Amino acid sequence: MEPLRPVLTFPPALLLRAQAVRVVFFDVDGVFTDGGLYFSETGETLKRFHTLDGHGVKLLQRAGITPAVVSGRDSAALRLRLSALGVVHARLGTEDKAPAAGSILAELGLDWSAAAAMGDDWPDLPLLRRAAFAAAPPSAHAEVLALAHHVTERQAGAGAVREFCDLLLVASGVYVHELEAAAR
Repeated sequence: MEPLRPVLTFPPALLLRAQAVRVVFFDVDGVFTDGGLYFSETGETLKRFHTLDGHGVKLLQRAGITPAVVSGRDSAALRLRLSALGVVHARLGTEDKAPAAGSILAELGLDWSAAAAMGDDWPDLPLLRRAAFAAAPPSAHAEVLALAHHVTERQAGAGAVREFCDLLLVASGVYVHELEAAAR
């Protein structure tokens, strides 16, 4: 059987920028989800997550890149999803995202030069400005798009996170190995 040849390509400048990334900060609403807020009749928050994004997060972990979540909202649905993905670094229900992310960096013994961030709105700007690599889905606010080094082709809640994960995996040199292992 012939080895698979990856079809994904990214500009060399993006791959160079991404090589030092060891932690990725993700917003949730408008990044992992489509940004819509769904509430049950009892007031429970419901969220829809895409399986491609979840697998991308798992692949990051296998590659030694730590996924972290910093979100202005907190919900049982979000906590359940993060637990299922094995994401242990999360700060939920915080609008002051830079100090929250800073505490995760301190726990990991890293600084902003090893960080990437993906967000979609103004509360994410402090992370996007500090991170060595900033990404956003195409539906992000104009000010976020202006700061992003990479704007995904995939929409939020429909594979945008996975696309960013794939870029980081290609830059780290493990993408081809993971692809071949999956195809065996």
